[in-house]
Amino acid sequence: MSTSPRPLTSVIFPIGLLLIAMLSIQSGASLAKSLFPLIGAQGTTSLRLIFASVIMVLLLRPWRARMNVATWRSVVIYGMALGGMNLLFYMSVRTVPLGIAVALEFTGPLAVALLSSRRLVDFIWILLAVTGLALLIPLGRSGAAVDLTGAGYALGAGVCWALYILYGQKAGAEHGVQTAALGVVIAAVFIAPVGIAHAGSALLNPGLIPAALGVAVLSTALPYSLEMIALTRLPARTFGTLMSVEPAIAALSGLIFLSETLTKTQWLAILAIIIASVGATMTMRKQALPPLAAD
Repeated sequence: MSTSPRPLTSVIFPIGLLLIAMLSIQSGASLAKSLFPLIGAQGTTSLRLIFASVIMVLLLRPWRARMNVATWRSVVIYGMALGGMNLLFYMSVRTVPLGIAVALEFTGPLAVALLSSRRLVDFIWILLAVTGLALLIPLGRSGAAVDLTGAGYALGAGVCWALYILYGQKAGAEHGVQTAALGVVIAAVFIAPVGIAHAGSALLNPGLIPAALGVAVLSTALPYSLEMIALTRLPARTFGTLMSVEPAIAALSGLIFLSETLTKTQWLAILAIIIASVGATMTMRKQALPPLAAD
C-alpha cells in the first residue's frame, strides 16, 4: 500500500503563514516603538495587553474552561511570565536594536530546549549560543557593545519566556488556546498598574487607540492565530526550525521600519544564536513544542 506524497501547496501554505506571523510580530514591535515617546515602554505594554486580552477573550471564550487549583496556579504564573516578557522586551528595544533584542531574548527558550537534554551534541549548540552572546555583549569593547541595561532587559525577557514555556505547557495541557486567553488577561492585570503609574492619564488619549490596537493585532492576535494554523499542518521539528529564524526577521524589520543598522559582528552573533536554535531543534528528542510566544 503506497502513500501518495503531500501536494506542494500543503507544505508551502503553512510555511507562508508562519513567515507572515513572524513578520507581523516584528512589525508590531516596530509600531510599538513609535508609541514610546508618548507613553513609554510601560504604557505601550499595558495598552497592548489590554487590547489583546479583549480580542482573545472575545475570540476564544476562555470562561468555558473548567480548571482545578493546580491548573489555575500554572495559568497565573504563565500569565505573569507573559506580562513580564512583554514589558522587559519593550524596555529593551528602547535602547537595543530590534534584531539584537530578539536574539538575546531567544536564549530563554533555547536554554529550556538544551537543559532538557544531556547529550554531547548539545554542548555544540551551547557553545554557539554563548559565542553569540559574547559577540553581542563585548564588555571589553565599549564602542562595539550594545547598551548593557537594554541587553539585561532582553535577557530578563528570555528568563520570562522560559518560565512562560514551562508553565504554559502545564497550563495548556488540558485547555489549549483557552489557557492562552486567560494568560493574556492575567498579564494585562499584572502589567497595567506599571503602565498606569508611568504614563498616567496619557493612556486615556483616544488618539492612541488606533496604534495600540494595531500593536495588539500585529503582535498578538494575528500571529498567534496564524501560528496555531501552521502548527497543525507542519511537523513539530519543522515548525521549531522555522521559528528559529525570527531574530533575523527582527533585524530586517528593524532595518526597514526603524533604520536600525547592525555591524558585521552583530549579524554574525545573531547568526550564531540562530544556528544554535536550529541545531537544538533538529537534534532534540521527539517531544511536544513549547507554547507560542509573542514579543
